[in-house]
Amino acid sequence: MRPTCVPAEDGRASNSWDRCNGIARVPGAGAWRALRVQRPLASWHPDIVVTRNRLSDHVRPPLRVLLVGINPSLRSAAIGHHFAGPSNRFWKLLYESGLIPEPIGTEDDGRLPEWGLGITNLIARPTRGIGALRRREFAEGERVLRRKIRRWRPAAVALVGITLYRAIFERPAEAVVTPGLQAERLEGAAVYVLPNPSGRNANFSYAEMLAAFGSLPR
Repeated sequence: MRPTCVPAEDGRASNSWDRCNGIARVPGAGAWRALRVQRPLASWHPDIVVTRNRLSDHVRPPLRVLLVGINPSLRSAAIGHHFAGPSNRFWKLLYESGLIPEPIGTEDDGRLPEWGLGITNLIARPTRGIGALRRREFAEGERVLRRKIRRWRPAAVALVGITLYRAIFERPAEAVVTPGLQAERLEGAAVYVLPNPSGRNANFSYAEMLAAFGSLPR
């Protein structure tokens, strides 16, 4: 049986790693993992099935806050839910900051609209890290995000990660950015910056992250 490739972002199926750069699942292995190979998928082991889940936006106006990530992790793409990394503190921060009334996890991301929250990503393509993203993907992602904001009209946009804020507002890497409410607006919406809640982010303490999440409008 030939490997199966889920349609890429442009809706067309692919049989090369460049076009279907996603997640490989080996039946019986019990885990998802990225396979870095450069040969066509047809030359792979026939039991390998390549999938690439495009994460759904979870939005239902009226929106109090639209939460915006940079792009999905490989783990999120594998299971089809936002902020799915085992060390990611996003969901814990939402609850402990009082933005949601009960603790939930990545598998409950579709419930965010219950509390006036929405979630999306700037870039749809999943990667192991943001270093793999291309400049043109940021530019196209910003155009799409601005259209979404005009359509959904959130009161506030929360950019999850200082890198995301710098990319959208063209701030240099050395620019100091303080999390919380910013002076800029995005298509009329107030702009907040949240620290990246990844467990690998050593630039902010958990208390600082919690304060930034707690600054979002209720």
